Amino acid sequence: MLKIKNLLSAEDLYKDDLLEVIDLAEDIVKSPSDFSDYCNGKLLGTLFFEPSTRTRLSFESAMLRLGGSVVGFSNAASSSQSKGESLQDTIKTVSQYADIIAMRHPQEGAAKLASEVSDCPIINAGDGGHQHPTQTLTDILTIKTYKNKLEGLRIGLCGDLKYGRTVHSLLKVLTMFDNNEYVLISPEELKLPNYIKKSVFEKHNIEFEERRSLDDSINDLDILYMTRIQKERFFSDNQYTRLKDSYVLNKEKLKDVKKDLAILHPLPRVNEIDTDVDNDPRALYFKQVKCGMYARMALIIKLLEGRDA
Repeated sequence: MLKIKNLLSAEDLYKDDLLEVIDLAEDIVKSPSDFSDYCNGKLLGTLFFEPSTRTRLSFESAMLRLGGSVVGFSNAASSSQSKGESLQDTIKTVSQYADIIAMRHPQEGAAKLASEVSDCPIINAGDGGHQHPTQTLTDILTIKTYKNKLEGLRIGLCGDLKYGRTVHSLLKVLTMFDNNEYVLISPEELKLPNYIKKSVFEKHNIEFEERRSLDDSINDLDILYMTRIQKERFFSDNQYTRLKDSYVLNKEKLKDVKKDLAILHPLPRVNEIDTDVDNDPRALYFKQVKCGMYARMALIIKLLEGRDA
């Protein structure tokens, strides 16, 4: 049983808890039908105050495949917040209906606030530029599935490392595992924030490299984690326009890379991975989407077990 009642950030995950969820997800992948009635009679509330395709549908698919049901909304205009209702009152209300809630919100810290007033478990499905812990579960399950290990890997993270909440969450979890090497590839303006470097690398005495060129960094990687330059995080259209094409991965750049390189991306993709890469067996980002559904199925089961215990 997990030590946590909610999943609000990657830092909530103890290593044992993380592996417990990943092990269960692997069992679900092997035999989904064994879990098809697990959530019969249970209700998931999906409260998405910010647009989402993959994350929301992944949660909904996960609950439906477990035999449960789903209620919720896909944007703030569909909720009573458009009438001035507070987030706390929305959560207090929905937690009377639902057995578990997955919430995305543009404001950092919103998931923590929700957990303080909710009568059921809260899963943070993304809060501003802060955390996206279930994407981290997705990424870890994908790496474990296709590399068959979580240690001794050379991992490159490329693109928006400043605002990329998926990168921040993933790094905090990967440092639980030994002997990994990290290459941080970004423009100067979008490099990993110092507070993340301190809490992730310096705290655990882990070395890392910072580079500006993807071409000079890719050939010896085991994993390449691409991210988009996020237009919605910029205050200036001019700055976004200048940086948006900083890195574009195409077939030509894959000529000399490792044959078992794993190319990941949290999606949505804009133009940072050319479509000519999609058919390359090393391109795992759409398989990563399916891993996300299984990871969320496992997480829902584990959090409901804790609630019902």
